[in-house]
This record gives sequence, C-alpha cells and structure tokens, in this order.
Amino acid sequence: MLKFAPKFLLTALLGSALALPVAAETLTAEAIIDKANLASFYAGEDGRSQARMRIVDGQGREQTRQFTILRRTKAPAGDQQMLVFFSRPSDVRGTVFRVEKKVASDDDRWLYLPGLDLLRRISAGDKRTSFVGSDFFYEDVSGRNPREDDFTLVEETDQHYLIEATPKRANSVEFARYRVWVDKGHFLPMKAEYQDGQGEVYRRVSVAAVETIQGHPTVMRSKVEDLRSGGYTLMEFRGVQYDLGLPESIFSERSMRTPPTQYLR
Repeated sequence: MLKFAPKFLLTALLGSALALPVAAETLTAEAIIDKANLASFYAGEDGRSQARMRIVDGQGREQTRQFTILRRTKAPAGDQQMLVFFSRPSDVRGTVFRVEKKVASDDDRWLYLPGLDLLRRISAGDKRTSFVGSDFFYEDVSGRNPREDDFTLVEETDQHYLIEATPKRANSVEFARYRVWVDKGHFLPMKAEYQDGQGEVYRRVSVAAVETIQGHPTVMRSKVEDLRSGGYTLMEFRGVQYDLGLPESIFSERSMRTPPTQYLR
C-alpha cells in the first residue's frame, strides 16, 4: 500500500499548505489489482482458518466439505505456502491439498488421496477445474497471479473500482475476460463475473460477509455460481487467526501424509 509522508522545508509554508485541498490518490488498474491481491491473500505473515463448503447442484442436491487451511507467506506480495486438510465428510477425510505459490512462475499444486495413498500433482492446465467437487476452482483457493492478465479501469464510484481483465494467454483459460468490483475501503474484491467469447456472463464469484480480524479485513462468507447449470457453492470461514508463527517445515509432503495436528486445532 502506498504511504505518503510529505515534508515541508520552510515552516512558514506549512500553514498555507495545510489550507490547500488534498488531491485524491490516483491509482492505475494494475495498482488496484495489486492492492486487492495483497488484501485477499497476504493478511498477516501466516494464518489459519476452518472452512465449510455447501455445494448445491442444478437439481438442488447438496454436499458439504469441511477443512482447515494453513497459510504462510515467504515474502510480502511474494511466494507463499498453503495446506488444506479435509475432515468431513468421511469420503474426503484425510484428503490434503498443498500449494507452493510462486510469483515468477506457475504454482506447484498437489492433492493427497489417503484411500489410495496417492500423491497427485495438479498440472498448470488443471488449475481452473473443480476443487473437490465444488464450484470453486483450484486457482480460486490459492489465488490467480495478477501478472497473467491485462487490466483496465472501467468505472470508479465512491464505493468501488470496476476493473476489466483479459488473459494474456487466451488459450490457457476458459474465459475471454472477467470484471471485478474492488471495494475502495479495504480493497477486497467483492464480486467477479466471468464472460465467454460471446460476452455472456457464465460464472460469478461474490462476497457476502467481511469482518475485521486482528486488524485485517477478512472474507467470512463467499459464493460461486455456475450460471449455466444453476449450481452454486457457499463457503463460510470461522476461527480465523493470523500471525501464529507457523514453521516452514510443516508445509511439506510429509505433512500431507502425517498432518501437523498441533496446528490444526
């Protein structure tokens, strides 16, 4: 986040300078997205939360998923580590999703399936596929690298910035473009709509609840809608904590088979 600390060399100028109106901070589309990325994925040096997903398909049939997320930041706005441990229902208990998030290259992602004792690498081409049967994608969970898209500021109001994004590699994703509404107060993205090549909105991600935890505005409830099938997934968080001092050593392949239970309670 940009910080301004103006210094006046002459004391006599201070009074007149304070009397002048302060110009509003002007941000480019890229700067807004960078701030939104920081607000969404870099709160604190590390974090832990419990999450519950309610998955509803187009026929109204429901499934649930419960899991714990551990996240550690290696450098501000830089590489990160993430582990997601599933606890319910029984058919996904023990499943673990691991991410080594990289700014300069594709992220590394793995999924551990305990029933088969199988550690499966998720290829870069699969990052925009369903996350354990939900309407969230793998990429939604760990975050899309802002450097993969070009951004244009479409609209600015008192409440939000509206940004349009187009992928730099069109053949690498299923969307032609998307629009994201970024809150001007805390810079969390509050809604994103994905369009196909004909301009039809077919997917929507929205935030329903935000709370400030340890000084960090935090998404507590969100929703992804598949507008073609009529299905949707609701995600709710609880027990969110930041700056726990999580050691780097737990973000490993070993932890996928032997979870660090002391950090999951």
